[in-house]
Amino acid sequence: MTGITEAGIEIDREFAATPEAVFAAWTSPESFARWFGGREVQVPLDGLDYRAVAGRAWSAMMVLPDGNTIDWAGEFLEVDPPSRLVMTLTDRPADTARAVLTIDLTPTAAGTLMRMTQETPGFTPEQREGVIAGWQTFLDVLGEIAGS
Repeated sequence: MTGITEAGIEIDREFAATPEAVFAAWTSPESFARWFGGREVQVPLDGLDYRAVAGRAWSAMMVLPDGNTIDWAGEFLEVDPPSRLVMTLTDRPADTARAVLTIDLTPTAAGTLMRMTQETPGFTPEQREGVIAGWQTFLDVLGEIAGS
C-alpha cells in the first residue's frame, strides 16, 4: 500500500535490485547524497554527516535549485543490513521532535520490495500527500542508483 496511515505515511516500492543494493543506496553517504532530494536538489558531501550506525546522529544540508538550503538532522535507531533501517529525521534541527522513518526490505522475484513508513505528527492529509509525492521523486533516483 502507498498512502496515508493513522500515524503518517506508507510507501511500498519495488526495485529491480537486490536488498543489499537498495540498503547500500540508503546507507552509503555518497549514494544518499545523490538521491536525497531528487534530481533537482544537491546534497553536498561537505555538508553531510551520515554514517549508518545505530545510536549515531546524522545531518545533511540540501541546496535547492533557487540556492536556498534546508538543514536535516536525525539519528540512526536500527541498522540491520540488508533488511531494515530505522532512523529519525527533521528539517527543523533546532527542535527536539523527530519523525521516525522505517525502511523494511524484502527480496522478491523481481528484486526488492521496500516498505517505508514515516510518522507525520500534526500534518494535514494534504501535507501527508505532499510528503508521499516528495519521497516518490527521491525514490525514483534511489532506484536508478540501486540498479533498477
